[in-house]
Amino acid sequence: MKNWLITGVSSGFGYEITKQLLNKGEKVIGTVRNTEKVEVLIKQYPDTFDCKILDVTDTLAIKDIVKETIKKHQRIDVVVSNAGYGLFGAVEELSDDEVNHMIATNLTGSIQLIRSVIPYMRIQGHGRIIQLSSYGGQVAFPGNSMYHATKWGIEGFCESVAQEVAPFNIGMTIVEPGGARTEFRYGSAKVAKLMDEYEGNPAHNFLTMLDPANGLAPGDPVKMATRIIESVDINPAPLRMVLGSQALASTIYTLKSRLEDFESQVEVAASTDFQLGE
Repeated sequence: MKNWLITGVSSGFGYEITKQLLNKGEKVIGTVRNTEKVEVLIKQYPDTFDCKILDVTDTLAIKDIVKETIKKHQRIDVVVSNAGYGLFGAVEELSDDEVNHMIATNLTGSIQLIRSVIPYMRIQGHGRIIQLSSYGGQVAFPGNSMYHATKWGIEGFCESVAQEVAPFNIGMTIVEPGGARTEFRYGSAKVAKLMDEYEGNPAHNFLTMLDPANGLAPGDPVKMATRIIESVDINPAPLRMVLGSQALASTIYTLKSRLEDFESQVEVAASTDFQLGE
């Protein structure tokens, strides 16, 4: 039985991963901002579900949760950094508070969680870190700039840290789901105060996506959660895991286009080097 520390288990992937793990007999230390949505799990799994209150924007609280978990459960085998939300709107429409809170939740909170667990995993000689990102960590759409900023940021952080912790038998996986039928899109997503000047602008295309009347997202969160859980038994840990055929197709198309752009710059890039003998 593994000990899993998972943030944001009240809904979405966090909830589904937690539910599946508990059903398998695993132990989950799950964090929420309030227990309302997980009361059933608390009652159903009193011995294996340790529910903690946590706001991931509170760095000291993150460190305390990790320390308490180690003291109570002796080890953390897997950490799933899942807490986060979407923020939609043109960058001009976003308030300073919205920008700061998005970074504090999606980026800084994930960084501090990972920083907090690494010393314990290093000492115990093993561990697996799973960071929930998005195919929006590789592909960018208008009207979603701050979400992309946090996901592109956390992916760079994780790719670097993965190389640092590999010698300690700690694996890192960045999960990049496509659109899924979770509360992330149809409940928790936040929309900025929209400006008339952007009506008809690509920055407001997201309004079509957020309306279920225009068709539901293709991703099955149950199947996605299962693949995430299964990834822990893959060695070495896959650095990235894209979930959803549409997400993978979009990612491949974007990366190919980016590569073609880079390859067209070979002469310009070389022209800025010192020449032999200079």
